Amino acid sequence: MDLKDKLISSFMAFENNVDVEHSVHDVRVAAMKNFEIKGFPSKKEENWKYTSLNSLQKTDFSIFPKQENTLEYKDVKKYFIHEIDSYKIVFVDGIYSSYLSETTHDGVDICLMSSALTKPMYKQVIDVYFNKIASKDESLTSLNTAFSREGAYIYIPKNKMPKKPVEILHFATGNEASLLLQPRNLIVVEENAELQVIERHQSLTSNEVLTNSVTEIFAAKSAIVDYYKIQNDNATASLIDNTYIDQKDKSLVKIHSFCFGGKLTRNNLNFYQNGEYIDSTMKGVTILGEKQHVDHHTLVHHKQPNCESHQDYKGIYGENSTGVFNGKIIVDKIAQKTDAFQQNNNILVSDKATINSKPQLEIFADDVKCSHGCTIGQLDNEALFYLQTRGIPEKEARALLMYAFANNVLASVRIPELKTRINKLIAKKLGVNLGFDL
Repeated sequence: MDLKDKLISSFMAFENNVDVEHSVHDVRVAAMKNFEIKGFPSKKEENWKYTSLNSLQKTDFSIFPKQENTLEYKDVKKYFIHEIDSYKIVFVDGIYSSYLSETTHDGVDICLMSSALTKPMYKQVIDVYFNKIASKDESLTSLNTAFSREGAYIYIPKNKMPKKPVEILHFATGNEASLLLQPRNLIVVEENAELQVIERHQSLTSNEVLTNSVTEIFAAKSAIVDYYKIQNDNATASLIDNTYIDQKDKSLVKIHSFCFGGKLTRNNLNFYQNGEYIDSTMKGVTILGEKQHVDHHTLVHHKQPNCESHQDYKGIYGENSTGVFNGKIIVDKIAQKTDAFQQNNNILVSDKATINSKPQLEIFADDVKCSHGCTIGQLDNEALFYLQTRGIPEKEARALLMYAFANNVLASVRIPELKTRINKLIAKKLGVNLGFDL
């Protein structure tokens, strides 16, 4: 039995054992029908032209963990941003860990998706927001919707801001020979509210792990959302991440993706600007080696006038790694005075590394300022030689140039302790001690 058939046959058992509102049940059934029709995407589809899921489909993933595993904080402390105080929503093999978590209902709701899907007190929010912007056509999003049960539920009421950032962490322990995880996050930030989120998926095992994640983010009028994704996983872990963002007037949403590891990583980032004077920012740093594969797909749909979007993705690819960037900007006819910027810059530090970049603009308005660009090259030999003449060894000189290349993305990180952590991860990924506090 292949993975698709296994998922379809497992769905009925899942539905019989999970307690949800009737409306959510209908949403799940419709989503499974869509997945059954479409199945897993293949390289025949334009959006998946450079990314194959064939090897994953041949793996006999466990759909549900057979037993709950516990972790000690000391064993996973290094994966938290422990230099700061934060709310924590932690899952171990897809199961909520109350021991490692710190949730709250003090003026805001930072808790579990399973609670929101089952308890009447959350029904009004679920009816308005759940599965409203997630794609109904994308097959892996449909698969996640069909099996949606657990993840993070965050609701920030009007004019509120949590006392501290939120960390969402998913750990895989290796209890199963191979495990499929499908977390579902719903984040609603009401008018003039603010939120910071740090998300990480981390495998603690050499066993195969596939995470198919979906996040819906709603930013109301004048809301501010800072979302940071740290992707630095083991060589046997794969992540498919679909994130959908709905923005209203004068809202500001920034999403930073830091991709440093994993077997296969696919980031689908979709912004829908449903208002005026909106600002959307997408930034990313990718540093890969070995046979790692990262695929960034971004969409910004400008639907109203006087809005901005900024995309800046930097990639450094070594050994046999592969990178993909496909950025798409759509400007509707009504969306006059749009200012949209898109840039993808890449460095190949190995002759065997590959990058496929495809920036796209679809503009139907005539009074706009839109630009896009892509560069693929190697390190500047003259700059490298200059640093060596100043007594810096070649390895460190290369690392300095690569760090400088990625630094402007880091400049917009608003949590200082997170910026320090990312700097350390970059130095480790480049294999050097840069010799000063970044």
